Amino acid sequence: MKILIYGEHRDGQIRKITLENITLARNLGAEFEVLFIGNAADDFKDQVAKYGAGKALFVRDEKLKTYSPDGYAKILMRVVKDRQPDVLLMGATATGKDLGPRVSALLNAPMATDCVQVEMENGQLKLVRPMYAGKVRANLEMNGQPKIVTVRPNVYQASEQPTAAQAEELSVEVPDFKAIVKEIVSGAKEKLDVTEADIIVSGGRGMKGPENWHLIEELADLLGAATGASRAAVDAGWRPHDEQVGQTGKTVSPTLYIAVGISGAIQHLAGMSSSKYIVAINKDPEAPIFKVADYGIVADLFEVVPRMIDELKKMKN
Repeated sequence: MKILIYGEHRDGQIRKITLENITLARNLGAEFEVLFIGNAADDFKDQVAKYGAGKALFVRDEKLKTYSPDGYAKILMRVVKDRQPDVLLMGATATGKDLGPRVSALLNAPMATDCVQVEMENGQLKLVRPMYAGKVRANLEMNGQPKIVTVRPNVYQASEQPTAAQAEELSVEVPDFKAIVKEIVSGAKEKLDVTEADIIVSGGRGMKGPENWHLIEELADLLGAATGASRAAVDAGWRPHDEQVGQTGKTVSPTLYIAVGISGAIQHLAGMSSSKYIVAINKDPEAPIFKVADYGIVADLFEVVPRMIDELKKMKN
């Protein structure tokens, strides 16, 4: 099986999901290449080689310096037609969710999204993805070529296996774009993205107001974690939408998810139930969050969280 991995990058940095997908392709025993479109750095070849990628493909053009859904989809479609992979592997990220369906439509190719398990069995790709807000998991097999698969970030751990790599510049005709992206303005550049974080501390309605959010931020800072929020907290204007975890926010799969003052509505559970370990802090023993939590603390968060912060400070000192 031959796999083409779409290499995500931003601000001169390879996104973690790209390295995770390289590890996945390597573990499947497949032949694979990594494709970078746009303003990619030359040393990307050396970076992906650390994780076992033997070939890095580059498509660079002045028009491609900023992400364009229309333009990138057409470029990716043409590369897929030229390289003839059996599988196009992407991340189930904001970019992957935008770009993947466009390429699927252009190629009239089957697509499986947000997969949490990808395996090879008797030469066939076996996939598992959550459905109906995480209530069930579907086992999928795909017919047709190429198969387009997006994988949920943090499901597979990136691991190094250095190899020698080659770089190849592809000559692809860059089409005229229907829309040109002039600039992408990012907010809070120093803030860790919840979709890539290994630890997340999330707060909900139980925080009682934005003035108490310093507890979430301080605990997250001590743990080296990202901060998240429930829909109730975001709708109330306490936190920005890019922190929202849930069905209408971001889907996350960290190693540790700490839910503080979150009741656990099904909408929220859909976005974080695949976390490896879940710790819930809520004074209501009947809160739905405790049904999915590995560890639960039934207590007032305004007593528990400050004690956690104090203990972590002692450990660091």
